[in-house]
Amino acid sequence: MNNKTLYRLADSTAVEALVDNWVAWPHTFSPVPYSLHMLNYQKKNLSSYLQNPEIHVKSSANPKLLGGPFVNIPVERKAEVAEMLERMDSEHGGNLKMAQDLIDFQNLLDREAAGQSLEPYYAMLPESMRGYVELLYDYHNRPIVRCIESLFYKSPHYKNHLQSLRLFTQTHDRARPYYMSTPRLPENDSIEWTIPFAQAQIDELFKLDSHPQSLSYIREVLRLDAGDGTKLIKLLTDQPPRMAEAWQGSGVRVRYLGHASVLIEYNGVAILIDPFIAVQSSQGGIDRYSFHDLPPHIDYVLITHVHHDHYVFETLLRLRHKIGCLVVPKSSGIFYGDISMKLLARELGFTDVIEVDPLDTIVFPGGEIIAAPFLGEHNDLPFAKSGYLISTGQQRMLFAADSNCLDKRMYENLCAEYGPIQTVFLGMECIGAPLSWVYGPLLPKLPEHKHCQSRRSKGSDADAALSLLDTVQAERVYIYAIGREPWLQYFMALEPEDDDAYIKEIGKVLEACQRKGFADARRLYGRDDIHLGGE
Repeated sequence: MNNKTLYRLADSTAVEALVDNWVAWPHTFSPVPYSLHMLNYQKKNLSSYLQNPEIHVKSSANPKLLGGPFVNIPVERKAEVAEMLERMDSEHGGNLKMAQDLIDFQNLLDREAAGQSLEPYYAMLPESMRGYVELLYDYHNRPIVRCIESLFYKSPHYKNHLQSLRLFTQTHDRARPYYMSTPRLPENDSIEWTIPFAQAQIDELFKLDSHPQSLSYIREVLRLDAGDGTKLIKLLTDQPPRMAEAWQGSGVRVRYLGHASVLIEYNGVAILIDPFIAVQSSQGGIDRYSFHDLPPHIDYVLITHVHHDHYVFETLLRLRHKIGCLVVPKSSGIFYGDISMKLLARELGFTDVIEVDPLDTIVFPGGEIIAAPFLGEHNDLPFAKSGYLISTGQQRMLFAADSNCLDKRMYENLCAEYGPIQTVFLGMECIGAPLSWVYGPLLPKLPEHKHCQSRRSKGSDADAALSLLDTVQAERVYIYAIGREPWLQYFMALEPEDDDAYIKEIGKVLEACQRKGFADARRLYGRDDIHLGGE
């Protein structure tokens, strides 16, 4: 090691985005959902842990309880959890009060407002909500508190000084504790860098993936003392970066990167959908594409919806410096849970952001991106979401993500406008989580158990998938976005089995497509390359 040695981030170095030590995802970021999530999930979880930490640790080790509300922090560190809970009350007291005020006021309107004017209720608004909300009725005279999200980002309820990045070595793919239930405490071998996500300086860190720098430069970027050099050097390597080149071949190359992440390259244009890129664990693991396998510039990143495994802060921040335009579905602006992905993106430091409604079109050389309708997946709640129909020459590809084919007429209308769709990428997480799993903390009233179980966050089953494929006259189908890769376990809380219900439904689809003579029909896993329309 000398002053002339240049370093980049090691292949196994992960950089986790955090908000006040919790994994950053839309529900811990947008001010109103975060305040509700903190009140009804985070605070309750930490309090439960402190009452019986042993049960939490034991439950966290049980595969059958993956995704449960258990804090996976060693018992000997419970004093730090107690400090975190105390800090939550002091640092976020205003957020917690606003969240409770919002719940109480919405329930008050539900009891009293039956169609009469809502104007008198403005004088009754709690101080924490004044100047940030509008009171409305829907067309059935049911009252709604509309939270003006852009104003909340300018309020004391948004605390970007609590945003940070945690650099650490990912030893194996299942090393991270469950993202929602377990906060991240400082570790001896990790580096915590407190910095608002919108800061341009973050790009200097992530440019190291392709442009190595000196150790002193990296210390300066991270604002580290010389004494932190030993910790830092373990996260770096002096091996030259492997530089991926843009695809120059004929036709379209579709590169599967895991889960719902797909890279489309055609005619010098790179389009990346729902990026969730894995690092290479230091102890190995299944083959994968990682950050060094991406082209130097990505023209468009397309986000299908705001679920944590599709709008992934950790990946978006790491790629921000090489992304041209971020494309997101447009939210309604009416319901506080329907988080604006455009506002999220701007607070993440993206400047070129396009919101799309269904059938909005973005033209690029030799092709176009069309926002496609997207039904299902969100427990019958109103959320911004979009599939994407990508046309490249004579090829049309539908990236449907977690769409559920609840009405095939919608796809008939799509094909009437644009023609048959030869290739479909379709998610088949056909069981899904109940209503209360993610959305329970946001709701002003707890739903009945039977409603939670009937309203699930799910995509197409075999019958729905085959209906979609028949309707669009597909010739190829690729089943993806089902959370099987091992690096997704901490995010998806799945313990895949070879004969589970998902695989059985997928098998029905693939067998039917093979009988029908599809050119290709398979389930994607780990990494894959697909070439369409080439010589």
